[in-house]
Amino acid sequence: EVHIVESGGGLVQAGGPLRLSCVASGLISFGDSAIGWFRQAPGKEREAVSCISGSDGRTNYADSVKGRFTISSDNAKNTLYLEMNSLKSEDTAVYYCAAIEAIYYNRDCLDDEFDYWGQGTQVTVSS
Repeated sequence: EVHIVESGGGLVQAGGPLRLSCVASGLISFGDSAIGWFRQAPGKEREAVSCISGSDGRTNYADSVKGRFTISSDNAKNTLYLEMNSLKSEDTAVYYCAAIEAIYYNRDCLDDEFDYWGQGTQVTVSS
């Protein structure tokens, strides 16, 4: 059974940093799966933020976070991270970690359909 748990959310001032973590257990191969971050702000649709294609390590970012957010993973720990810098009030949202289970995944993942989701962690940026 796949289990995804996010952590690291909280309240931060605009311009500040925050790091989110996501532990994904139960995947056939964490290192070959696609793992990503999504967010949903109040009254808005969920949007893709960033993802990693496991088999070739390519990363994808939404235009709104390029240059500010960095996604990374520690395959030995089945953990995904999202380093967020220069946070803005519009980054306020519930952030979700999600996975596409695969034994080989080597394409751009931002627009793909993800199979498994965590419960989310709230990020609030105060201006």
